[in-house]
Amino acid sequence: MRKTLLSLLLTIPLMMSSLATAQDNPIVVLETNKGTIKIELWADKAPLSVENFLAYTDNNYFDGLIFHRVIPGFMAQGGGFDTDMVQKSTYDSIKNEASASVPNNRGTLAMARTNVVDSATSQFFINLVDNDFLNHTDETSRGFGYAVFGEVVEGMDVVDTIAAVETGTTKGYQNVPTEPVIIISVKRQ
Repeated sequence: MRKTLLSLLLTIPLMMSSLATAQDNPIVVLETNKGTIKIELWADKAPLSVENFLAYTDNNYFDGLIFHRVIPGFMAQGGGFDTDMVQKSTYDSIKNEASASVPNNRGTLAMARTNVVDSATSQFFINLVDNDFLNHTDETSRGFGYAVFGEVVEGMDVVDTIAAVETGTTKGYQNVPTEPVIIISVKRQ
């Protein structure tokens, strides 16, 4: 009995610490013309990516931009282009925080980037399925992966609606929704 009580007393602070960390993760509400998506940002797993996303959020950067690349069975990407497919200027790129312990699973948000590992700025994508090939496997450009920094906690049905829109080629860009999927606003909850 005494051993069990001691074990419980030692476990409680760890549980409280884990709970406090999860509670410290900010929630943002991404309002689109297709509906509302609520996202938990994982500051405990990807602090630089979350800080970066919140800097754009707090400056209303995303408001009026679109999901400009939608590929069913893969992902929906936004945060960089307006309805005329003009790319908005960004802040400096950030360090890639991709980690094998934080996979690109369905419903997670990850930072979009070029072939340069540390090139992510404002663009992000929502994984529509488990995209294991985007996970961190090694230190090469291809193997480094894409940093996951949050997860949809409400509104995955809205994400699935976005994934089902008709797409085409616009101004040389492929997989662009033919009817714009507009990010009306992104706000902290």
